[in-house]
Amino acid sequence: MSTQGAYNGQAYSPIGDKGRFVLPPAFRKAVKEASGGSKTLCLLAHERFDCLVGFGLSRIDKLHEQLDREEERAIRLKLNDFDRDVRAGQLFQFEQLPFDDSGRFVMPEHLKELGKVEDGLYFQGAGEFFFVWNPAELARMDISWKGAQATCKRMMAEAQAKAAQKTKTNKGAGK
Repeated sequence: MSTQGAYNGQAYSPIGDKGRFVLPPAFRKAVKEASGGSKTLCLLAHERFDCLVGFGLSRIDKLHEQLDREEERAIRLKLNDFDRDVRAGQLFQFEQLPFDDSGRFVMPEHLKELGKVEDGLYFQGAGEFFFVWNPAELARMDISWKGAQATCKRMMAEAQAKAAQKTKTNKGAGK
């Protein structure tokens, strides 16, 4: 993910202490690069799926270009139902969330609700942005998502095994 604004790969992150989530390292690096060195994650609800979309600040210029293209198309095709203000509100309703050096960030309650977020997040690269899924919502998607579903399931199992091993180690050490 070294190309600015190019998000690929997958990761799973369980909810952490104090209800915070962690932006996985590869995504963290790409977001920071796409945000001009700023540790700013942009998140919004996906227009069709019950998940969130993440990206860095560099995508803002592309959203302006998209809005202009959509308006030009509506004018060219004489689509009277296009409302630039409404569309701008849809495209730019993302939240800018700071994250620390470890990638920890606090997700606002309204985004948790919109993305049906619970106790873990599955990150799926998609080029100019990445999906942020509640694994249960991803599991409900159709067969076109089977690769992501299988990867998410495997990564969740690995995270659970790691957490169980950590608990076992801590109990054995008397902690």
